[in-house]
Amino acid sequence: MNPEHVHIFTDGSCHTQIRQGAWVAIILHAGAQIILKGEAESTTHNRMELIAVIKAIEYVDEKQFKGQLIVYTDSQYVCRLSERKTRLRQNHFLTNKGSLIQNTDLIQALIRHIESHNIRFIKVKAHQKTDTESSIYSSQADMLSRKMVRNKTRSAAGSSQRIYPILF
Repeated sequence: MNPEHVHIFTDGSCHTQIRQGAWVAIILHAGAQIILKGEAESTTHNRMELIAVIKAIEYVDEKQFKGQLIVYTDSQYVCRLSERKTRLRQNHFLTNKGSLIQNTDLIQALIRHIESHNIRFIKVKAHQKTDTESSIYSSQADMLSRKMVRNKTRSAAGSSQRIYPILF
């Protein structure tokens, strides 16, 4: 990996039935590794994928890191956004039925970042188990986001299954 670039490995995860999600971004810059992560309720997998990238770019901006941003993601949805941005704008972010597309707020935010930064997206295979440097960080982001969702769903399941005594 080129040390003059900012390498960003992202992943998002979501328990689709209870809509509990988590996102992770691992940023490599100037020999440092920074891990950003967060959770969300009432969410989707695509929202978590988008938020991971947006939060990483916002962090890079806040810290004023220099260099091209190389974003590694297993999300085709995120990777192809720069190709789709013109058509999305032409359609005013509306579906064929005239309603706003899902995640309009995040899609618009990421498009603004794409247009104001030098970003290259690299599509990685999900759950890849190779020993390349990029797959190691991608796997780490994947494992962390899925672990956060598992932990949150376990605690939610545990809290909803408490037995409270009925007092007469």
